Amino acid sequence: MKFNEYPDQDMLAIEVANEIAGDLKTHLLTHDAASFAVPGGTSPGLIFDALCAADIEWGRVQVMATDERWVPADSARSNARMIRARLLQNRAAAAHLLPFHVPEGQPEEVLAELEAQVVPQLPLSVLLLGMGEDMHTASLFPGTDGIEAALAADAPALIVMRPDSQPEARISLTARVLDSAIAKHLVIFGDAKRRALEQAMTLPPETAPVQAVMSEVTVHWAP
Repeated sequence: MKFNEYPDQDMLAIEVANEIAGDLKTHLLTHDAASFAVPGGTSPGLIFDALCAADIEWGRVQVMATDERWVPADSARSNARMIRARLLQNRAAAAHLLPFHVPEGQPEEVLAELEAQVVPQLPLSVLLLGMGEDMHTASLFPGTDGIEAALAADAPALIVMRPDSQPEARISLTARVLDSAIAKHLVIFGDAKRRALEQAMTLPPETAPVQAVMSEVTVHWAP
């Protein structure tokens, strides 16, 4: 694990956007396409604002969320909505987005179809992750039914999670997919999350799921 510390969130956003742009450009030098998985929530917004203007062949980039809430695409809680609004702008509007929510049915009913679209994109070229103070990442929440399956070495690419602490079901990339990304970045803000990450390194993944995706990751922290 590499740990980068920044004086403020604006500086972090600029530097992380530059690193990710470099990772994508490097990958595209030797590959026809690149896959880029990104989180929802509030943490990546400033990074997306900077990254979307990067001079990259975005038309060769497949974007997907690390996880998605089972809500309509126009919901304020939709990660895809935030990704479209903040990342798929400017030059990055040429990138392709693989949505994890479909208008009808339940997540279990579309999981196989979605996984068939994800698997050809693996291993992920570039991964950007966030983490909660409870040490969850993507939708891998500690103590949730199915967390052991999501952390297993032979897990499928996608899994449905139904955390008791959340109002809706979620579809998430599993730990093995996240951890096998070629370039990995974890962004956290504030002292509480820094302490949570330090604690996670001493706990098993079932208690601290972020611990399962930390091999060769670059952590970016700002107050």
